[in-house]
Amino acid sequence: MNKVWSILFLIAMLFAFPVQADVNNSHFVLVIDPGHGGKAVGAVGKKGKEKDINLAVSKLLKQYIEEEHPDVTIIMTREKDVAIGLDERADIANKANANLFISIHANAIRKKSEINGSEVYTFGLSRNEENLEVAKRENSVILLEDNYEQKYEGFDPNSSESYIIFEFMQNKYVEQSVDFATMVQRQLVETAHRKDLGVKQAEFLVLRKSTMPRILIELDFISNPEAEQFMLSKEGQEILARSVCNAFTEYKKDFDRKTGRKSTK
Repeated sequence: MNKVWSILFLIAMLFAFPVQADVNNSHFVLVIDPGHGGKAVGAVGKKGKEKDINLAVSKLLKQYIEEEHPDVTIIMTREKDVAIGLDERADIANKANANLFISIHANAIRKKSEINGSEVYTFGLSRNEENLEVAKRENSVILLEDNYEQKYEGFDPNSSESYIIFEFMQNKYVEQSVDFATMVQRQLVETAHRKDLGVKQAEFLVLRKSTMPRILIELDFISNPEAEQFMLSKEGQEILARSVCNAFTEYKKDFDRKTGRKSTK
């Protein structure tokens, strides 16, 4: 990677990150991001598409949290089958001065249909090649966006060299993000009975500019026929949404305690 390009990209990213204002609103603001959409279908299984699973689970999650937490304002980055840019998703959360950002996805791996399980990511440097490959797959959706080379300053989602720039980026909300990711992962294992693949870090573009605690959930592997069937079923979607809702309740209770707010749960 050209050193000059790296410096210019770093400068652009530093100025691209808006500063989150102090939150004094009476309502907790949550942004739910159903990954992919429109022509960006995401991973594809034998019977279903990732974009549809993401949206279905996200809608149920919104419903559950609205029912149980009337003091929470929920914003969806999309509520129908439309394509939205990765940076635009972060912009939605930043403009709403959100307290938390949840991006929901389904995983896939070629030629290894036996692999299954849930994993939750926070923004950070990939610690191994597998994490980086997941980030590359999710980030490659920008190739479907108009003028992606200009929008993402020449970033190539398929080039490992492009990811070097993330080493210089600060991650202000890493502790809160990891705490929430751990809560979600525990619920996916205990409530949804998904195989525990752990809490991880990776360089997801959808998380890089969000100025609040944020996570990306890989519900399970759509490339695994049994996991795909579970995620496509109404029961499976309800259990997955319930798992994330349970984790949100735990996180919100802790948030209210630390900020002196009265919890609704």
